[in-house]
Amino acid sequence: MATIVVFGGTGYTGGNIVREAASRGHHVVAVSRSEPAEPVEGVTYETGDVEALAPTLIPGADAVVAALSPRGDMAGRLVGIYRELAGLCAGAGARYFQIGGFSSLRPAPGAPRFAEGEIPEQFREEALEGEATRAMLVEETASDLDWLFVSPAGSYGAWAAGERTGAYRVGDEVALFDQEGESAISGADFALAVVDEIDTPAHHRAHICVAY
Repeated sequence: MATIVVFGGTGYTGGNIVREAASRGHHVVAVSRSEPAEPVEGVTYETGDVEALAPTLIPGADAVVAALSPRGDMAGRLVGIYRELAGLCAGAGARYFQIGGFSSLRPAPGAPRFAEGEIPEQFREEALEGEATRAMLVEETASDLDWLFVSPAGSYGAWAAGERTGAYRVGDEVALFDQEGESAISGADFALAVVDEIDTPAHHRAHICVAY
C-alpha cells in the first residue's frame, strides 16, 4: 500500500485518481480548496492553501499527483506552485506526477507542440500555462527527481466523462489517435493509467500521453 497525495483531489481529474487509488487500498490524501461533494470512503481530505499544506503532507508520501487547474485564482500561479511541489518531492524522495494538457503534445515526431501553434483564444492562456509547467519540469528540476508529465487525449474532461472500460494506450509526447482520427479517454480510464503507473512504474522523467 502506497501513500498518495493528490493536489486538486476534488476536481475532475484528481477526483477520479483519488477514487481509483482508494479502490486499490492505497492511503490517499486529497488536497483541495473546498470540501468534496461526495467524499470517498477511506480518503483523508485536507482543505486549504496548497502552498501552506504541501510542506507537511509531502514528506512521507510515496507518490504525489499535481492535478490543479490554471483557472480562477490559480491562473498564472501554476508554474510557481508546481516548482515548489517538485522541489518538495525531490527532498522527500517521492515520485512526482504532474497532469498536463493535450496542447503540450506534438502532432508528429519532431513537430512543434500544439501549444506552439494556433490555439483558440478561449483556451490559449490555459494551454500556454500548462506547457510552461512542462518546460519547468524538464529544465529546472533536480536530476534525482523521479517525475512524470501526463497528458490526456484531446477529448477529455467532465464534458466528455465517458465510462471505465479498463482499456487505454500509453504513448510518448506525440498525441495518440484511433483509426477514425479521434483522440479520447474517459476520466476513469485516465485515472486507471495514472494509478497503474504508480503501482508499476514504467516511465521516468518523461512526458507520456494516455488515450484509447
